[in-house]
Amino acid sequence: MTTVIPEGEAIKKAIRWVSNVLEEDPNADVLSLVNKAIAKFDLSPKDAEFLLGFYRNRECASHS
Repeated sequence: MTTVIPEGEAIKKAIRWVSNVLEEDPNADVLSLVNKAIAKFDLSPKDAEFLLGFYRNRECASHS
């Protein structure tokens, strides 16, 4: 399944940041990281919603 990533630089940086932290610590709390990324990269509500969904879908897929 392919995920379309929004074009904004902030959302790309947020995804990269969360992914890097998870790579270093796979047991990190994803929701907490996503919320930190939303604030850290000053994401718009639309991008914040995308980021939450992106990692929520990823978590569901990894538990299947």
